Amino acid sequence: MAYLAPSEFVTKMVDAGESKIFMSTRDTVIRAYMAGAMLTLAAWFAVTMSVNTGQPIIGALLFPVGFSMLYLFGFDLLTGVFVLCPLALIDRRPGVTLNGVLRNWGLVFIGNFGGAFTVAVMAAIVCTFGFSSPPDKVGVALGHIGESRTVGYAAHGTAGMLTLFVRGMLCNWMVSAGVVGAMISTTVPGKVIAMWMPIMLFFAMTFEHSIVNMFLFPAGLLLGGHFTVVDYLFWNEIPTVIGNLVGGLAFTGLTLYATHVRTAPKRTLAARGVLADAD
Repeated sequence: MAYLAPSEFVTKMVDAGESKIFMSTRDTVIRAYMAGAMLTLAAWFAVTMSVNTGQPIIGALLFPVGFSMLYLFGFDLLTGVFVLCPLALIDRRPGVTLNGVLRNWGLVFIGNFGGAFTVAVMAAIVCTFGFSSPPDKVGVALGHIGESRTVGYAAHGTAGMLTLFVRGMLCNWMVSAGVVGAMISTTVPGKVIAMWMPIMLFFAMTFEHSIVNMFLFPAGLLLGGHFTVVDYLFWNEIPTVIGNLVGGLAFTGLTLYATHVRTAPKRTLAARGVLADAD
């Protein structure tokens, strides 16, 4: 078959989380840097196509190309390790500790931000001809995105913060579904299709993705967006990171683990008991 059964791919998720925790600092940062750069290059591409066509759905249809490439190349996003690494801890894999999980998250965050910020600087250079002219229409759009998704939330106070957090949860529910979908298939076309659907959904619905925002908001600041670094951190990045963690782990990681790994030993023991009785 060209796909794995649920008990097989969830075990694969735990194995992946374990391997990432024990990965060297060098490899973790390099893979995270490239993941951040690839994903945010695709975000820039999606915004460009949406602006040039006047049809936001075009950008949503095309954005998953970045996620597909980084996954096939074996690079790591913070939103992915939020889901995979805790499973290895919960499964009590030998040598896996909470400090190991937090170390991985910290390194991946740094690498993702570095890659995303690099692309943000490149986008600002391209959209302003090396800062020699005002931003073009794509640059203007990037600046407005930063405004609407920082001070736009702030204008609603606590309700805005709640909305931001929920959008972060919904985002990583879909992104982590894409990660798992890629693990289910054993062919490249199958992996790409499985990733494309939920990633397209999150982008079209303008849910909040912490790594995409590591590009959108620095780029917006460089291109004259009317918001501050504090606005970006408090009214977007920090709540989005927390929402991504909660949504991905609760709706994808823990649910799949609970129903496909935790229950497997019970079925196995029951089967052994039946066989023993038969003997």
